[in-house]
Formats: sequence, C-alpha cells, structure tokens
Amino acid sequence: MKKKVIVRGPALTRTGYGEHARFVLRALREVEDKIDIYLLPVNWGHSNWIWENNEERQWLDQIIKKTAHYVQQKGQYDLSVQVTIPNEWQSMAPVNIGVTAGIETTKVAPIWIQKVNEMDKVITISEHSKQSFLNTVYDAVDNRTNQPVRLQCNKDIEVVHYPVKEYEETDLDLNLSTDFNFLTVAQWGPRKNIGNTIVWFIEEFYDNPKAGLVVKTFLKGGSKIDRERLRAPFDQLMAKYKDKQCKVYFLHGDLTDQEMHSLYKKDEIKCLISLSHGEGFGLPLFEAAYSGLPVLAPDWSGHVDFLYKPVKDKKGRTKPKSFFAKVEYDLQPVHQESHWEGVVQPDSMWCYPQQGSYKMKLREVFKDYGRFKKQAKVLQTHILKNFTFEKQSKKIIDQVVSQDEFEIANWLDDLENEIQVHE
Repeated sequence: MKKKVIVRGPALTRTGYGEHARFVLRALREVEDKIDIYLLPVNWGHSNWIWENNEERQWLDQIIKKTAHYVQQKGQYDLSVQVTIPNEWQSMAPVNIGVTAGIETTKVAPIWIQKVNEMDKVITISEHSKQSFLNTVYDAVDNRTNQPVRLQCNKDIEVVHYPVKEYEETDLDLNLSTDFNFLTVAQWGPRKNIGNTIVWFIEEFYDNPKAGLVVKTFLKGGSKIDRERLRAPFDQLMAKYKDKQCKVYFLHGDLTDQEMHSLYKKDEIKCLISLSHGEGFGLPLFEAAYSGLPVLAPDWSGHVDFLYKPVKDKKGRTKPKSFFAKVEYDLQPVHQESHWEGVVQPDSMWCYPQQGSYKMKLREVFKDYGRFKKQAKVLQTHILKNFTFEKQSKKIIDQVVSQDEFEIANWLDDLENEIQVHE
C-alpha cells in the first residue's frame, strides 16, 4: 500500500516559500507511483497567488481537491512534509519532516529550536541556515527544579538546495536608454537594504550617463495598489538626485518565471547586485548566476553556497573559490525595526555591507566587465552541472522514502503483477 504523504505549505503563492513548496512537490511527484501525495495549501502573508493555468497548476488543484475529500472522510496520513517557518510546524502524522529556509541572521529563536527537536527530520536550504540552527544555544533554569537546562538542536539537518530551471527567452520591452545596466531584485524592506543599494549606486555613477540601475521591487505583491504605494517613496528618493546623469528604472508587477529568466539574459542587463543583510538562499541571485549573469553581493549567508566553486590549487588541493564581485561587510546586531518576536532575535546579527566596498565593486564591474562575465560563465557551468533537478530532488525523495521502502514497494508491485498474470 502506498505511503500517504501530506505536504503543508504556501504552494500556490508567489513567494520564496511558495517556490520551496512547489519544488518539494515536484520532487515527490517523481515517485508518485510509490507514494500518495496530498496538499494542504496555506497563505503567506498578503502575497499574491500564482495565476498561470498550466499543467502543474492543474495537478496541484487536483491534489487539493483530493485532500479536501480525504479530510472530510477523516483520513490519516503516514508522513507530513511542512514547508514553512518552524513556528508553524506541528504533529500531523506519525512521522513529520520540517522544511524551512531558516533565518538570515546568526541565531534562531528558542521556539525554532524547540520545534526542530519535535520533528523527525529537518531540511533547510543552505549551509548558512543549517549553521544558524546548530550554533544557537540557550541556557536557562528550570523553574520547577532550579536545575540548569540547555536548549539546543539535537536533530540532524539536511541541506537541499534549489534546482536550476530551464526557460526559453521571451521579448521584454523595458525601454532602457542606457546600455550598461545593473539589476536588483528585492522586496522594498529593511532586510534587503534596497535604499542603500539605490543611493550608493547614484553616488557612484552620479555624472555617468551610460550607467543604469533597474529596480525590480514590490511591497507585498504585484498589484496596481502595491505599485502606487511604492511609487511615492521611490519618487521622493529620486527627487533628491534630480540632477543625476545615471538612470534608475522602476520595475514593478508580476513577471512569469519565463519573463524573469529573460530579464537576466537581456543584453542591456550586465550584473545583478544585492546589498541584502542576509539570505536563507537568495533565489534571484541563484537564478541570475545559473543564467550566466555576473553577481555582486556580500560574501555572507546563504548565497555563498552557489557563488563559490571548488578549484584545485598548484599543489592539487581542492578549495572553494569565489566567482562573484564580493562586497566587504561588518557583522553587527540586527537593527531594532527588524526584530520579530519568535523569528528575528534581538541579540542576533546580520551583515552590513560596506559602502566603500560596494562602490568600488560597482566601478570594477563597469570598467572591467569582461573579467566578471568570464567568471560568471565558469560559475554558470558549475551550477548547471551540480544543481540539477535530478540531484536536488533525489535528496528530497531520500528523506521521505527510504531505499528499503522503495524495494518493498517494487516487490509488492511485482507480486501484484504476477498474481494478475496467474489469474
């Protein structure tokens, strides 16, 4: 009998966790003949939902309907896979797997450690995220016994990266008047540090009419209301630099995956830049990197997993080497406006990219673009080889269905076929 697996997560939302949930579902779909998949979709804040009516969406809708019917019958599951922040993990089956992008800081909240220890398995997206769990320790005193207690992670954590995607390019009419344009893709908010990303760019290229920056951003989604709310602070910022010669372009609205990948490959777009304080993984950076676009970013947090590749030195020793424009940074406490009860700890830290280093790297990429483009092509080859869907999905499958279970399922299939032949 097939194992019944319930996946809980924001699988229909256009968010990082939405993409994470869909990746898990795509992986499990590879062994749909061995397991019975159910889906409980949840919201993710005020984010938009995917609207494409493609084959995958039809498959997801079919699973959701099947799940609703199974819930009405009070059906039970053998295993749950919960794709969300650890606060929301719960016991849904005899075996529970928590899947999370983790935290962008140096430390996770106590409730996260507690929830990790309640899970049977935990999967996260990067080594940075994994180490944030493993390196967090809380010492306290039990109020009942007055004995010291230590709260720390006591579960193994598996790292499974996102896989690369393949899309055919489509025409995008961006109406750019500059030929050399940087691109930033980020939510307008404190963690992404998008204000400094724009201001320091303008200061570096203030008198340069050949340089441009395309800002693909949003507040909560891709709606017209969201655009109008964001346009005001953007225009206010631009008004402070009305005499600048460089260009800053405002790009808003939902783009399909095909359109986003085409954006990375446009001839006028030369480099993706990010001054993020931290990333669990950094999906736009990843997409840009495997699209062959040079990346400029701090040398810290989740994105370093794919912006380095192993190389051999003169003595034949293999060491990781960076293939992106590295911005120097300082590790400092998270600023108060970003504290989030049960998620972002007040005593945690993240990176603060250095203004001077950022401007210097912008200058280097602009003046010596060939060198960075060559690096990007080498990195692209490495990522396309090592971050395939086959390799990453196998890691998901191995956590959900063991090899022994595969062998038993195959044996039962063979036995059933043999019985049918004799009948």
